[in-house]
Amino acid sequence: MLLTGAASGIGRATALRLTSEGASVFAVDLSGDGLAETAKAVTGPGTIATRTADVTDEAAVIETVQEAAEALGGIDILINVAGMHRTTPIETLTVEDLQKLFSVNLVGTALFCREALPHLPDRTGVIVNISSLAATQGNPFMSAYAASKGAVLAFSLTLAAEVSGRGIRVVPISPGSTDTALTKAVTFPEGADASYYMKLIAPLGVATPEQIASTIAFAASSDAGYVTGAEIRVDGGAHM
Repeated sequence: MLLTGAASGIGRATALRLTSEGASVFAVDLSGDGLAETAKAVTGPGTIATRTADVTDEAAVIETVQEAAEALGGIDILINVAGMHRTTPIETLTVEDLQKLFSVNLVGTALFCREALPHLPDRTGVIVNISSLAATQGNPFMSAYAASKGAVLAFSLTLAAEVSGRGIRVVPISPGSTDTALTKAVTFPEGADASYYMKLIAPLGVATPEQIASTIAFAASSDAGYVTGAEIRVDGGAHM
């Protein structure tokens, strides 16, 4: 299987979960050091191969998918975890903010889907794309991030319908707040009212990357063989 965003957080946890179940994983990320750490943590029985690549670079994506297909002898599952987060108060929102977030979160996901689809087997191929609870729940100061993740969700639902004739499943997963380096790096404007976010704290608390990875593993498995074109929220009840 081909996995993006594997150098840390949810992507790393997914790589470890799937290799622990015997999967052969081709792991991609912009961070070579992070990929090396992920590979070092793999204990088998599955295997991992790594490649550094910028998911927004079309030529690099084309080359990466081809390399993955050759290394794996085909691609049965694509999991798009690669993404970025940035707070963007509307007063200071820039075109660069929008372009960067959409380029990484949406364009990177779409490019890997486009390139991997010819390799995915009919009736058993699976694509899992990581969206976010922010796609459907208001989060102040995150308009550009939320919009980009909303686009990932819409793209995934539409793609599921488009490839349904081949029997390929497409499953978007929307995590809530998760304890990763990405979320820990998020900052808010000075003096921002935190009371709104207090209302959004999930009854089950903040997720671990491993909890999200377990849902990804389910969605990619035959156990979820009747699940496609439907968002799976993993948010600890934050939507209630």
